[in-house]
Amino acid sequence: MRATLSYLPLVLLAVAWEAIARLNLVDSSALPPLSKVGLAWVDLIRGGELVNNGAASLYRGSVGLLLAVLGGGGLGLCMARWRLLDVFVNPLVELFYPLPKSALIPVTVLWLGFGDGSKILLIFLGCMIPVTIGAYNGARGSDHALVWSARSMGANRLRMMWDVVVPSALPELLNGIRTALALAFILLVSSELIVSQQGFGYLIGYLGSTGSYEGMYAVVLTVAFLGFAADRIYQLFIQWLLRWRD
Repeated sequence: MRATLSYLPLVLLAVAWEAIARLNLVDSSALPPLSKVGLAWVDLIRGGELVNNGAASLYRGSVGLLLAVLGGGGLGLCMARWRLLDVFVNPLVELFYPLPKSALIPVTVLWLGFGDGSKILLIFLGCMIPVTIGAYNGARGSDHALVWSARSMGANRLRMMWDVVVPSALPELLNGIRTALALAFILLVSSELIVSQQGFGYLIGYLGSTGSYEGMYAVVLTVAFLGFAADRIYQLFIQWLLRWRD
């Protein structure tokens, strides 16, 4: 019952959207009925445009996010344990954290062109910051008694990192990855809207420029629901992982 009620706002939003469009409270060209958006979504699936462009976007987003998790997680853990690395890298993290990540789009395009590489690099650079901060804060909060106990038992740095620091940092690291997951969708679509010939963002821009607003909304809703589903699945993964760790 509780799970059903949690999705009730989405149902009410869909009903309100359809009613507003049907009653012409908003110009139908600006807000087409949701039922027509659904039909356009089916047409895009049948024609293959949504599948092909979606596959390109999910590939870019997945690779960029995976690299950010590996690189940012490792960097944050190492910064927390090695003082010299912290001194050199922390100012850079603090410098780039407030920077609007979309401002890096021209830079990545200049470096790697208009293909997949520039989008992957943008997602990697943008998503690495919250992952790094999460890993760093989690590792800094490690129980010092456990660290000292591991050292007294002869554990080397690598073993201590894996057996003590990583489990302690896991909750904060997972929260950082969740933030990066949402950011990956934002950066992906933003970059594809501006500099791409394939992907969700490209398809949104193309359909909007040609006046196919039902199709444009269909792609926007597809991205929204993919992001929503990815976040819910990730939350279930977090619950399972932390329960398994305990």
